[in-house]
Amino acid sequence: MKMKVKWKGGASAPPFRKHMSTANNQSGTSHEAAGASGQAGLVFDIQRYALHDGPGIRTTVFFKGCPLTCWWCHNPEGRSPKPDLMFFENRCLVCGDCIRVCPHGAVHCLKGEVRTDSECQVCGTCAEACPAGARKVAGRHMTVAEVMREVEQDLIFWDESGGGVTFSGGEPLAQPRFLESLLDACREKRIHTVLETCGLANRDVVLGLSEKAGLVLFDLKTLDPVKHKKFTGVSNDSIVANLEALAAKHTAVMVRYPIIPEINDDSENVGRMVSLLSRLRLWQIHLLPYHESGTEKYKRLGMEFRLDDIKAPPASLVTKIAAEFEKAGFKVKVGG
Repeated sequence: MKMKVKWKGGASAPPFRKHMSTANNQSGTSHEAAGASGQAGLVFDIQRYALHDGPGIRTTVFFKGCPLTCWWCHNPEGRSPKPDLMFFENRCLVCGDCIRVCPHGAVHCLKGEVRTDSECQVCGTCAEACPAGARKVAGRHMTVAEVMREVEQDLIFWDESGGGVTFSGGEPLAQPRFLESLLDACREKRIHTVLETCGLANRDVVLGLSEKAGLVLFDLKTLDPVKHKKFTGVSNDSIVANLEALAAKHTAVMVRYPIIPEINDDSENVGRMVSLLSRLRLWQIHLLPYHESGTEKYKRLGMEFRLDDIKAPPASLVTKIAAEFEKAGFKVKVGG
């Protein structure tokens, strides 16, 4: 990681639980921990008044860590299972406070530029000292009780809209114990829950935790195995198999299909999706046209963004894809 700016001076467990360690290995390193106030995990954001993460007005809890590395990901700060340091260059006053307070000597001036080097431990000291909010740590350890205290502030919105809490990421199934505890806590308080997942986790974890959610939003990227491996970093075999297993159990599932130009918007992929989902009798599809809103995050994280030349798909293409699903009998939702 290198960030720089010009320097100016100065009971018996459920059957799926025995597979949770396997799920952690498959879905990234887990940062779950059991504390005095209950199960804890790593969260990078809690977003209020979310309108596209399930029914009604919702509060979305974003889990840190994901087994996929999608080229188009608009939440790259959710990939790593560890906290990340983000740098907002446009906010920086170049005051030097971060250099003076860093306990690891990771922030320094070199040839007139302020840099953060590989010695950074993401302790957050520089972020706390920054008077302009130019430095931010993405990822904080929270207990179930702490998360519930935050989300329950929105009860009035859920009651009036039929909403609730959505667990997203990153990948929530990468922290299965933490997710289970949160789902249980919401159920005790009769809060509707949605689980958004990429589908890559141990089968028993997927099935067991999906049963505890009111709805599963299942992101299906592409059914082309070569493209899936190239653009997400993993095979789609287990993902498709897990979707089939969910359908067989008649779990409430809505498939979400991100439309990425030149990657998965071809007629062959659309046809494969129509065929698979028809066979599984999953008749709801949510089309998510690619947007560029997350590209700046890559710069803030010091990461390379590999789709600079890709723009949002034209409305005519989205309409055409929607028509293919509708013709096959699907209920189609677009946007979000």
